Amino acid sequence: MFYKRFCRPQIIMKSIEGKRMHGLAERLFNICRSITGNGVRQTLDILREFIPLTVHEVPSGIRVFDWEIPKEWNIKSAWILDSKGNTIIDFANNNLHVVGYSTSVDTQVPLLELQEHLYSIPEHPDAIPYVTSYYKEQWGFCIADRARKNLKEDTYHVNINSELKNGSLTYGELILPGKSEKEVLLSTYICHPSMANDNLSGLVVTTELANWLMSTPRRYTYRIIFIPETIGSLAYLSRNLDAMKKNIVAGFNITCVGDDREYSYLPSRNGNTRADRVALRVLKKRHPSFVRHSFLDRGSDERQYCSPGIDLPVVSVMRSKYGTYPEYHTSLDNLQFITPSGLQGSFDVLKECIEWIEHNHAYRAVYLGEPQLGKRGLYPVISRRGNIGIDIELLQNVLAYANGEYDIPAMAEIFNASESDVEKAVESLLKAGLVIDS
Repeated sequence: MFYKRFCRPQIIMKSIEGKRMHGLAERLFNICRSITGNGVRQTLDILREFIPLTVHEVPSGIRVFDWEIPKEWNIKSAWILDSKGNTIIDFANNNLHVVGYSTSVDTQVPLLELQEHLYSIPEHPDAIPYVTSYYKEQWGFCIADRARKNLKEDTYHVNINSELKNGSLTYGELILPGKSEKEVLLSTYICHPSMANDNLSGLVVTTELANWLMSTPRRYTYRIIFIPETIGSLAYLSRNLDAMKKNIVAGFNITCVGDDREYSYLPSRNGNTRADRVALRVLKKRHPSFVRHSFLDRGSDERQYCSPGIDLPVVSVMRSKYGTYPEYHTSLDNLQFITPSGLQGSFDVLKECIEWIEHNHAYRAVYLGEPQLGKRGLYPVISRRGNIGIDIELLQNVLAYANGEYDIPAMAEIFNASESDVEKAVESLLKAGLVIDS
């Protein structure tokens, strides 16, 4: 059989995997991560307890396409005190309190001047926002708007003990060889501090998927990467683009996969890759009320993977998509927002997508142009109106779509034919040496 039919029942319960993933998220939550620095290294060291990641360093100043690896940022402490010594903000309580990449400062400022360096969200008065300034040197603090409005006229002592220096950008990589050199990409980003859905959920689900893949026979090779968002994917692509363009048949950008709300799907720019078709097939079957987004709604590393000239077949299957839920990029995106069942559901969906890719083969035509079917006994010797049957039409349709992207279920849907009939046509073409398993 060329098409492996399977239907794995959806388990509606908090499984051991979901609890394990949530436990790992709890362990990682308070680490201060950014696009560079020791927080990323500490996080990767913990992940290496579960999977054999190789850690890479890319030096500051290295050009990656139109970008440059920035200086490395690390922070030890930060606080604001009023004139009586009362603590207004303490980085030790929540690492979102400091604007990411803030420069070191130790000064006294009046309230009016301090306000120029404070960030809050009036519509979410109890939430601390997530704010960064990677490419412009400045300093700032993030505060709940309710607390900001309670600040009195006073002189405040502001202190940030941070370091910005030439160092490196750090990422983790795991290559799991399969029978084929063709690859499936799993990519997640590791730069966000103390936010659970965006994107501790991606780290722990990707780690669990890697663990599962290590324990099962693999047709494809798996390229699994833990990178800083945007600059990390650009750095990785700059080092690996040729191999990725040659080998990757499908890819998933894994982000925002931890809550219990509806599933979301963001397509590749192409919109019709094997990854797109598999993701839609699984979501339509398992979660038909999923939210379907446009590539115009992009905002994560699919921007790089699907950009012109790179054009990798990468999609995102999420729960609440980044930028669409009120807790997004605030302290409300906490460990109570993600759940073992939410993580488990995302793991199950992505695992089933991988199973479809593993077990349902795509096919590629051997010859350029339409091959001569007659000399192989696959076409009537005498061609006349009315004697081309459905089997011949199916053979020709399979050949027309044999570009290495389409499996039997996808072709059956396009041709409005049964999967068994398409399977027979594929078998005939394989025996005749006109298509190969891609």
